[in-house]
Amino acid sequence: MEFFSFLVLIGVAYLIWRISDQLPDLIFRISEIQRDVAEIRRKLANTAGDTAPTQPPPTQPPPIE
Repeated sequence: MEFFSFLVLIGVAYLIWRISDQLPDLIFRISEIQRDVAEIRRKLANTAGDTAPTQPPPTQPPPIE
């Protein structure tokens, strides 16, 4: 049982080492995704603002006589 526990410990240590080795690349990719999403949202907001229906100017109330 001790040998099996040792093998599990070695496996967990290896997985943690591999994850920590890939962490900088993962953080960079996430930041790139965030930047792309922000750019898409900005473009959508600009196009929605350009094509928004315009309201007619308010009408003057009739003069009181």
